[in-house]
Amino acid sequence: MKKHRQNTTANQLSTLLALTYLAILCWVLILKLGVQFSYMQERRINLIPFGDSLLANGRMDFMELTLNVLIFVPMGVYIGVLFDKLMFGKKLLCVFLLSVLIEGLQYFLRIGAFDATDLVTNTFGGLIGIVIFSALEKVLKNKAKAQTLVNVLATIGTLSLVTFLILLKMNMLPIKYQ
Repeated sequence: MKKHRQNTTANQLSTLLALTYLAILCWVLILKLGVQFSYMQERRINLIPFGDSLLANGRMDFMELTLNVLIFVPMGVYIGVLFDKLMFGKKLLCVFLLSVLIEGLQYFLRIGAFDATDLVTNTFGGLIGIVIFSALEKVLKNKAKAQTLVNVLATIGTLSLVTFLILLKMNMLPIKYQ
């Protein structure tokens, strides 16, 4: 009984952290941190990955690629934690479909482009997250221990990120995003 209760509590915390991550992801990628950008009224579709949309001053924007990968790593970890019964391909499909949903919302809400490059980089980030959790399970030889480690690190990371975003939004940091 005690193990089942601990597992349920761990799953509830993982779910809460994943939902918080999704809310932050939506605020950053769909609501653009509440900032109105000049390109937001344009509707564009880029179906050619790593094409012209990544070029800035004739050079590839590696920072954008890197950030698109990194922002989806937690998604892969959470899918690994919460959907442990799914086969690897289905977990990866979940990441891809979430990326399609976000790209589609950006297009339909006129807040960004539907970009195939983002689909690739977001899915790659999710793949990294799935692999990270799978490796943690193997190293710790126990899903519950891996989940506990993820929950501890995710709680610290989530609280830090939420604090950072609140301070950023309140203009209490030396960096400005507006």
